[in-house]
Amino acid sequence: MSETVEDTAVVIVGAGVAGLTLGNFLLRNGIGCVVLEKRSREYVERRQRAGTIDSRGVRMFRAWGLEEVVESFGAPEETISFRMDGEAFTNDLFEDEDGDFDDMVFCPQQILVRNLTDAFLRDGGDLRYESVDISLEDLEDLDGACPRVRYRDTTGATRVINCDYIAGCDGYHGVSRESIPADALTRYSYDYGYAWLSVLADVTPDPAAMAIHSRGLAGIIPRGTTASRLYLQCAPDDTLEQWPDERVWSELEARFGVPVATGPVVHKQILPLRSVVYSPMHYGGLYLLGDAAHIVPPMSAKGINLALHDAEVFARALIARIQKDDPAPLTDYSETCLRHVWNYQAYATWITELMHNAGDASHEGEFRKQIARAELERQFNSPTANRLFGELAAGVN
Repeated sequence: MSETVEDTAVVIVGAGVAGLTLGNFLLRNGIGCVVLEKRSREYVERRQRAGTIDSRGVRMFRAWGLEEVVESFGAPEETISFRMDGEAFTNDLFEDEDGDFDDMVFCPQQILVRNLTDAFLRDGGDLRYESVDISLEDLEDLDGACPRVRYRDTTGATRVINCDYIAGCDGYHGVSRESIPADALTRYSYDYGYAWLSVLADVTPDPAAMAIHSRGLAGIIPRGTTASRLYLQCAPDDTLEQWPDERVWSELEARFGVPVATGPVVHKQILPLRSVVYSPMHYGGLYLLGDAAHIVPPMSAKGINLALHDAEVFARALIARIQKDDPAPLTDYSETCLRHVWNYQAYATWITELMHNAGDASHEGEFRKQIARAELERQFNSPTANRLFGELAAGVN
């Protein structure tokens, strides 16, 4: 079967938050792009993940004329209840005199993706679902060859897109980063030594709550009006067979120290907590965005905001290069993003270890447990408590 060959300025691999944000930015600035997504639209828009767009992200969408994608979301809950060994205390959140939380919104990521998709397609964007067997070629720009992307469409036909740039927005396990030679990237990683059992249950949610306990951390986070996401700290080598539904509910009750609402369990998975950064965030004509370049533990609630930052930096760099013949921002893309990424990783590591060390002493010992608890007490009684726990409560994934 013959190949269909076409040309565009940018191919975006992945129709998640990073890819669709970038696509909308480029489309509104007259830069041709094609978005390829291996999954169906139904799958992408039903892939449930929580998220909080910080004030910077909300203002970013407004500045690009895309306030519509976040205007339907509400502000995060004003309180989150915390329990430590059965002792309850509640902190009022987002009462920040500096106004840093004025524009923050809670947004299930699937709804943000749906809104970004609607805006992109309405404005004439080229979004191709169920594009499979994607391969990235001629990334190194040898002998003047431009990058190209090869894939099969829904009819089974092979299509080839010649382009100037490829944006890899297809996540940690996507084809983009895997297309880069291993010796061209440095991988920095840190395993925290524990995991989360993540449970989606049909339970009418109460306000968000977290428990610190010697048995491990626990959390109950609302997911819309009829579901809740439950989290239980566990060993990274635990299996789902070790966590039948009955144990999930009994363990939640033990860690919170009070009865908890129960209901049908829809889905369970075990998520080892880790931080990963790849450097540099590009190779030849391929640039990595979002989870393709870095991941943070869900405790930090920073993943979505890192993806948005990457998308804006890369969009501005492409606009400067294509419309103003200024290559500097594109040359500096990786360095610019990595400075931001490492700042977020520092925060993510701190809050993740603080919250987990304050409960289960088996990881760092009783001394570190007491230090972590002292730090928590200081945070709750300091002027910075609202900022710290506001970010935590608003965005656990």
